[in-house]
Amino acid sequence: MTTYFVTRHPGALDWATGEGLAVEVMVTHLDPETIQPGDTVIGTLPIHLAAQVYQRGGRYLHLSLEIPPEQRGRELTAADLRQFGARLEAYRVISDVAPPDQTTPEPRATPPYSK
Repeated sequence: MTTYFVTRHPGALDWATGEGLAVEVMVTHLDPETIQPGDTVIGTLPIHLAAQVYQRGGRYLHLSLEIPPEQRGRELTAADLRQFGARLEAYRVISDVAPPDQTTPEPRATPPYSK
């Protein structure tokens, strides 16, 4: 079982080190094909990649934070991440696309907000 940290941001790497995260592999981009059952992936992945991690038997921990609008689009330091409440949150992301052996997805319940 391997723990991956996916980021291209030096501040996020510094934050992870400061938090004492036990990470074996640090990468700037994730190839989902490398994920094995029991692996953990930490980062801010696009939804389709997070779903592939889960499909392959991995666990996804999202690096969540509350960035004020005026701070978006700039490199954040580890101190910035702490200030903005950086935390790891576990997600199970499941694609609603039909598996290859089905022609249509399984029926889903209608959300309560639909009319």
